[in-house]
Amino acid sequence: MFDTIVSMFSYPFMVRALTVGALVALCSALLGVSLVLKRFSMIGDGLSHVGFGALAIAAAMNVAPLSVAIPVVMAAAVLLLRIRGNSRIKGDAAIALISTSSLAVGVMVISMTTGMNTDVYNYMFGSILAMSEEDVRLSVILAVIVLVLYAFFYNKIFAITFDETFARATGVRADLYNTLIAILTAVTIVLGMRMMGALLISSLIIFPALTSMRVCRTFRGVIINSALVSVVCLAVGITMSYVWATPAGASVVMVNIAALILYSLIGAFRGTGR
Repeated sequence: MFDTIVSMFSYPFMVRALTVGALVALCSALLGVSLVLKRFSMIGDGLSHVGFGALAIAAAMNVAPLSVAIPVVMAAAVLLLRIRGNSRIKGDAAIALISTSSLAVGVMVISMTTGMNTDVYNYMFGSILAMSEEDVRLSVILAVIVLVLYAFFYNKIFAITFDETFARATGVRADLYNTLIAILTAVTIVLGMRMMGALLISSLIIFPALTSMRVCRTFRGVIINSALVSVVCLAVGITMSYVWATPAGASVVMVNIAALILYSLIGAFRGTGR
């Protein structure tokens, strides 16, 4: 086993995948707790479809994928919040509306330009080979920014997560911090899509939070445990992908499923499951 791990780290693409993957998993876990508690967890799925459409357009234009996808997905995140707060369209319907539209645009663009090639497959299902050195540098910078902003505004995010009405009454600018959460989620989604794929990236947001809620009683406890679970599952999943030549995204999801089942059993035994 030790020899396998050593040989795995001898490949630059594996080091890139683990570096970016760990940062994305950490960001996803932190943001996922608030999104799950606010019953807005499927925003990850919706934004990943927007990201797929943006990546398809970037491929057709032959420009850097992240330079197109990040601003487009950030704009979509803000739009989702606007629709949710100022329209008769409810949150889940707004997500479905934007995500399916974006997916349709992406498929249409691909069909008229590059066709269903390997890059498109990687965008849909992820690949540990998809991360270039330039992608890694940009991903590390953006992930660090996400983590710093989350840590700096932790108290405000905590306030609007548990009681947004009370937070507003005490002077907290809830709309601003909701927008911040949405934008940070958008950046995290785009960073993780290259490795996890558009169809699986939302699992990094949902699974760690739900898993931790099986046994943890406090918000801080859920946050810390979610971060640990997410990073460990990511590392184990990528290792499985390397050893057994399985898709990286699917491997990570399967490990997260196993962790959820284990924590659920522990929570049931201790009587702390939510």
